[in-house]
Amino acid sequence: MRITLPDQSVKEYPGPVTPAQVAAEIGAGLAKAAIGAKVDGELHDLHRAIERDAKLEIITRPRTDKDGKTKGEHNPDALYLLRHSTAHVMAEAIQRLYPEVKLAYGPPLETGFYYDMALETPISADKFAEIEAEMAKIVAENRAFTRYDLAPAEGLARLEKEGNKYKVDNAQRAIAGGAKTLSWYATGQPGTNWEDLCMGPHVPTTGVIGAFKVTSIAASNWHGDVNSDRFQRVYGTAFFSKADLDDHVRLQEEARQRDHRVIGAKLGLFTIDEMVGPGLILWKPRGGMIRTLLQQFLQQELFKRGYDIVYTPHIGKIDLYKCSGHYPYYADAQFPPIKMRDSEDEYLLKPMNCPHHIKIYSSEPHSYRDLPIRLAEFGTVYRFEQSGELSGLTRVRGFTQDDAHIFCTHEQVQHEFRQTVELVQYVFDTFGFKDVSIRLSLRDPKSDKYAGAPEVWDRAENELREVLRDMKVNYTEAQGEAAFYGPKTDFIVRDVIGRKWQLGTVQLDYNLPERFKLEYTGKDNAQHRPVMIHRAPFGSMERFMGILIEHFGGAFPLWLAPEQVRVLPIGEKFVEYGRKVLAALQAAGMRATLDSSGDRVQALVKVAQDMKIPYMLVVGGKDEAANAVSVRERSKGDLGAIPLEAFVSKALKEVETKGKEVVTK
Repeated sequence: MRITLPDQSVKEYPGPVTPAQVAAEIGAGLAKAAIGAKVDGELHDLHRAIERDAKLEIITRPRTDKDGKTKGEHNPDALYLLRHSTAHVMAEAIQRLYPEVKLAYGPPLETGFYYDMALETPISADKFAEIEAEMAKIVAENRAFTRYDLAPAEGLARLEKEGNKYKVDNAQRAIAGGAKTLSWYATGQPGTNWEDLCMGPHVPTTGVIGAFKVTSIAASNWHGDVNSDRFQRVYGTAFFSKADLDDHVRLQEEARQRDHRVIGAKLGLFTIDEMVGPGLILWKPRGGMIRTLLQQFLQQELFKRGYDIVYTPHIGKIDLYKCSGHYPYYADAQFPPIKMRDSEDEYLLKPMNCPHHIKIYSSEPHSYRDLPIRLAEFGTVYRFEQSGELSGLTRVRGFTQDDAHIFCTHEQVQHEFRQTVELVQYVFDTFGFKDVSIRLSLRDPKSDKYAGAPEVWDRAENELREVLRDMKVNYTEAQGEAAFYGPKTDFIVRDVIGRKWQLGTVQLDYNLPERFKLEYTGKDNAQHRPVMIHRAPFGSMERFMGILIEHFGGAFPLWLAPEQVRVLPIGEKFVEYGRKVLAALQAAGMRATLDSSGDRVQALVKVAQDMKIPYMLVVGGKDEAANAVSVRERSKGDLGAIPLEAFVSKALKEVETKGKEVVTK
């Protein structure tokens, strides 16, 4: 049997071998650090045998610095194994404290894990310490995670006898999905210690779990159906060291303080009203101003780069989306069809802009001389997200995409794709997102969800690779993450507190032009198929706004702030001079207001500071005599008095340069 390692070296074995045995053969240090493996790209227990030729990667504990913090990036595979295992430890601890509990499922998450369970006794936050104490006992026992398998019929009979209908359901689903066996994991000896139906994999022992915390409790439902059994969902997180956990807790607290829903309400940016409908955003004047500025910023760039602006309706005939493939592929994520009173026609709230742009393209004939044609629209689309998945601006049911579709020849693909990547990079740099990674999202050849011939996909994927390599950008590849109609380049942005967001995307599409039979006349006077590029630097205005609010903590840079300057007279007799200052600011195009409420200046400053206004201009007798303003900046404090004209000039320059010194506090 041949085992291929990441360096492409090959080890041969006469029969099945475990990753642990391979690690030990490579070296004692690797064997000691190993906690799991990847076998042909899939996570695998360290002590589970490999029974075929395979590619093997050993997953190890992270290296730490002198303070116990992980060096460099956390390995997501290592954290997955750790957190999946900690979810089992938490479930065992809860079952010790509440023997009547019925466990459902407990998956790892990007930032931790949870376990859904049916339990009539409410678990409150004051019980978290008690649960953690039981977990600590299990970790200290350093029991092995031991896997064993049963034939489907035998395993199902066992679960039915135990009487946990949720585990029976999990097993039935696994069997329906083609599982040849049902697997259990015991923390210790099977039949003696606690165990759970689970596909795995896990770390070798409970002692590998370095630090953990039960973080919150929420309500959930079986299979997410609000009409089914109600669960308590207990959340937690785990890291290999206490230092990493402490860092995480600190960042989570900062994230709570930056929560765009809280800041949005405090600053009066947006609201969501139940009478309007969940997941549907009402933009208030301040939020509307920021959104308008974002749109104007991008539109100016689009005009420079040869785009044309179009507008399309919010609904369309369902046949349009059946032809594009959006309706059959995403039927469950769309609002129900709208039946017409005067015909048999059915309409759909627009789930995507691209079919509409395709119809604009096909409304008139085109020559190769016309291409590329770049159609852009800030188009609102609608998706029926489950109510439990809605979250402020970042998960909504109606959102506006900064969408554009480029129709080009095959020969123009790489140039146009490069131009769109550079546009996205420019956008992120403008907003101060310095840590941006690129993911090339490819199809999964084993899946049948992708439209079009394999050779077309191969061509499209290779074209994107060539551009990214030519641009000398670092990127990773992710199989199975492509859109159903084509591969794409996704941009993953890390914000100021370390969270990652998938924002901009550029997609290459040979399939929709074929579905809609799009054509252009070539140099040979024959009809040819154009290629489509889909691109959206922001992704959606709502989600991008939510992330921007949290990235800046509501303290938007001057060019983007809904209110840039507030004039604060130190007394009623200086209000008239305040109006003169306000008029000068507004005449220069600044978004400014005057607070003439008559409160003490300290109170006026606090109100403006709480609203995160970039500049406060305090004006009194000396300022009026010198035609000056006393400048206060929200993060730097008092900057002293300067001539009014000089302040206006300085502020306009800051707006023009988009404030390269971006404030993120």
